[in-house]
Amino acid sequence: MRRTPLDRGSPHTELVRVIRIIPDLEVEDIAAADDFYGGYLGLQKQDLGLDWVTRYLAPAGADVQLVTTDATASTTPVLSVAVDDVDAAHAEAVRRGYEIVHPLTTESWGVRRFLVRTPDGHVVNILRHRE
Repeated sequence: MRRTPLDRGSPHTELVRVIRIIPDLEVEDIAAADDFYGGYLGLQKQDLGLDWVTRYLAPAGADVQLVTTDATASTTPVLSVAVDDVDAAHAEAVRRGYEIVHPLTTESWGVRRFLVRTPDGHVVNILRHRE
């Protein structure tokens, strides 16, 4: 796995390679939001097979996820970040002293993830899809 040094003066500090970033918008009712995102904006709905989250895709490649609640975590994230190595990302977040809001978990819907609180208080979902 190839990584990029964060600080060239500190060889043990490395960045996690981000694969994709998707904003998570908390909504009351995904079906009710469909007219706006699918109808009005014309975004393509991607069925994730889950009743609490869905994704809309723009032709340019931008995505947005609508989330009613997180299925296993007590907090709904504002952002989902897919990374190349979620275990390394978790270890680095712990090393840096960031608050882990939801533990590193392999979820039943096919991702390994954890939720971390940013220094400014936002909750971010760090994940890796199973191979």
